[in-house]
Amino acid sequence: MKIAVSGKGGAGKTTLAGVMARVLANRGKKIIAIDADPDSNLASAIGIDEGSLAGVRPLASMEEFIAERPGAKKGEYGSFFKLNPRVDDIPERFSLTKEGVRLIILGNIPQGGGGCFCAENALLRGLLSHVMIERDEYVIVDLEAGLEYLGRGTTEYIDALIVIVEPGRRSFQTARQVKKLADDIGIKKVCIVGNKINGREDKDFIRENLQGFPVLGYISQNAKIAEADRRGISPYDIDETVRAEIAEIIEALEGPGR
Repeated sequence: MKIAVSGKGGAGKTTLAGVMARVLANRGKKIIAIDADPDSNLASAIGIDEGSLAGVRPLASMEEFIAERPGAKKGEYGSFFKLNPRVDDIPERFSLTKEGVRLIILGNIPQGGGGCFCAENALLRGLLSHVMIERDEYVIVDLEAGLEYLGRGTTEYIDALIVIVEPGRRSFQTARQVKKLADDIGIKKVCIVGNKINGREDKDFIRENLQGFPVLGYISQNAKIAEADRRGISPYDIDETVRAEIAEIIEALEGPGR
């Protein structure tokens, strides 16, 4: 399956993406997890420690590699570069692994007036297209609330875009904005996961305000998730509740017979 996760900052999308990757890997699935949100730390949510991250550079900041593959310097506008650079070796060359999860950190594409037609853009979009279309692993992409990384060439291969929401109106507004962006680029399946849930009232509030969105499941308000963040470890490694809740979300996403 190819899955993208979005939502407003702080709603819990990185926790969902990281624990989902660990649950699937524990079931023996091959997983590529892609950190496409410069403000998130998917590595920590997967359980990769700070020592292992030392010296790791996001792909978008690798000037020499960008100059080699697309054929232009990072951030260089108006120059010629390859629109379809070679990307097939990137998952093995520039990834970290933890318990069967392969992590790739993309970094930030500069946004120059509504998008960047530049060498790093070509490289990162090419990589996403490659992992979505050419490889047979499960792919989980942790996105910003915007969908800048996703292009029309990859959307038909995305099995689901999951928008994680808190029981609050600003979070609901983000979900509606993400749905509109998804519709614009042709993503067909947009689902909701509720986070920081304190009971049935919160679940009902989400369903009432996001009618028309399929709801995959809920993640409870959980002090262990905050503890994991403080310790720089994955919630997967310290809490059975979050593992079980996200396992149920995966089952709802995959549907019967998968």
